[in-house]
Amino acid sequence: MNSSSEISRRSFLASSIVALAGCGMTACSTDRQSSKRKVVVGAHPWVYAATQPKYDITPVLPQIFADMSYAGMDCVELMGNALLSDDAVERIGELSRKHKLPVIGASFGGAMWDRAKHQEVLDEAAKAIPRLAKLGGRTLGTSVGAVKWGKKVLKTPEQLDAQAEVLRKIIAICDKNSVVLNLHNHTYEVENDLHDLKGTLARIPDVKLGPDLNWLVRGGVDPVVFIRQYGKQIVFLHLRDQKKDGRWSEALGEGDMNYAAIAAALREINFAGDAIIELAHERDFKPTRPLRESLKMSREFVRKVLSY
Repeated sequence: MNSSSEISRRSFLASSIVALAGCGMTACSTDRQSSKRKVVVGAHPWVYAATQPKYDITPVLPQIFADMSYAGMDCVELMGNALLSDDAVERIGELSRKHKLPVIGASFGGAMWDRAKHQEVLDEAAKAIPRLAKLGGRTLGTSVGAVKWGKKVLKTPEQLDAQAEVLRKIIAICDKNSVVLNLHNHTYEVENDLHDLKGTLARIPDVKLGPDLNWLVRGGVDPVVFIRQYGKQIVFLHLRDQKKDGRWSEALGEGDMNYAAIAAALREINFAGDAIIELAHERDFKPTRPLRESLKMSREFVRKVLSY
């Protein structure tokens, strides 16, 4: 990196810290001791990635930052693949500075149950996590991978051992970069009486959790019960909504999930983590409004119902 780009990077990091402080947090803060800590509300760009080749959000990052800024988000959670290009820090940093929208973290995943894929997963983690930290990110929402997507296949004890083995190595990389790993669930981790998640917790009891409340519902788990049971380990949330017929709603708050009860449960556990809106739509869904409007409606719903 040349001297001018290094100065540019330092300038960005300084401005990021100012922006983060304005949102009630510091770049790498992990303090959850105070119940009065502001719950930071941001958004994840999956709904954009779903329309991109190989789910690569890189070409639409300018739109993502502009839309999320318009919607009133406190921050952006990236997808891990956006951090793999060599110019990611400079490019994303400039967008973050331009829109005064900090990067809080990134989602990350891989077939962690498969030892043959471990080196590939670790190589990506070693590249993405330090870059995330340079952008001021402090959290890594991690998915361990399904044996067969869409099919209820229980992982064997050996596969769960392999999963825990590589997770410990990723946690070590996170620790070196002041990033906190949380387990982000889809349905496969929580189906069959939480078989997958419990398998991981049996092997790494103190790992932090970042449940996706809608995937809990789709996996047959009551989010309120889950929050009460695992509240001490929950540091992160993904928020989405669905209608009675099981299809995702266009915006958070337009579905039938009982977010009033969820809000009460979060108050009970004194939740002081981060809450990220992650919209998703079925493949045949036809939007009735621009995404930025649905994000704005979702942000207003979180403010009204969850008081964040």
